[in-house]
Amino acid sequence: MNTGNPAAGNGERAARRTQHGGGPVAILALAALLAGCAGEPPDAVPGPIAPRVARLDDIATVALPAPESAEYCSAAQQILAGTTLTGENTVFTDMPSYRHSKSAANPHRIYQVVTYAGALPIVVSCKVKSAAHLRGVYGPEAAGEQRWCAALTGRARDRAVAELRAAGLGEAADRAAAFVLDENEPYLTGQAYLGDFALSYVGEGGAVHLSSPGLFQDYDSWITRFLPWQVQGQHYCHTATSEYIKALATGVLEPGTVITSADGAPVMPTPAG
Repeated sequence: MNTGNPAAGNGERAARRTQHGGGPVAILALAALLAGCAGEPPDAVPGPIAPRVARLDDIATVALPAPESAEYCSAAQQILAGTTLTGENTVFTDMPSYRHSKSAANPHRIYQVVTYAGALPIVVSCKVKSAAHLRGVYGPEAAGEQRWCAALTGRARDRAVAELRAAGLGEAADRAAAFVLDENEPYLTGQAYLGDFALSYVGEGGAVHLSSPGLFQDYDSWITRFLPWQVQGQHYCHTATSEYIKALATGVLEPGTVITSADGAPVMPTPAG
């Protein structure tokens, strides 16, 4: 992880990159490669599964916990899929375990890892399920509107602004409120999602941008029937924390932080000194 400025222009180009990690042909090739893994997880609950009435339209009732909380990605699941279903969340303390994990709808399992700059949590990475997949397993009232990763970053920015104002740091709060939320187009492959990226960068006119890269597989697509369970209906996100946004707004950190999912990524806090 690099918490300084990247080479001129590199942060902006990295954050604006909209590669999909391959189109339908690439996905079908992956399906062929993993054809032996098609179907459901080995421990899937045999059907039929009783329908759930879990649609949640008022997501304002769901608060994002602290990044270190084991409830963080459960809340993210609720916000992103408009559901009261939370899943069984596993928080990893090493990046390889997170990289190799696959969220599942039946049974409903999700995954989380936190990236740190020293003792400061700066990114939460979540692997949850899409609204369409939850509806496909638990019935039409199991989930509502599909939302995207930037919705979580927006929540973090709002919290940062509120906490800065409460601390009497009005100018810093104004700076944080002006940060631009990039609507990153989600990737289609895990390899692309797990690539290095610029969490923040300075764009045209000097505005600070926050990136929210993710992965999404449209469970309602015709292609889903050809995919193994490990790929179907996945929704993954990397999103900035309010702690990181406050550090940017107060000058503790500079824009240009590069996040990695490589072995040895700092997924445990390191006390100062």
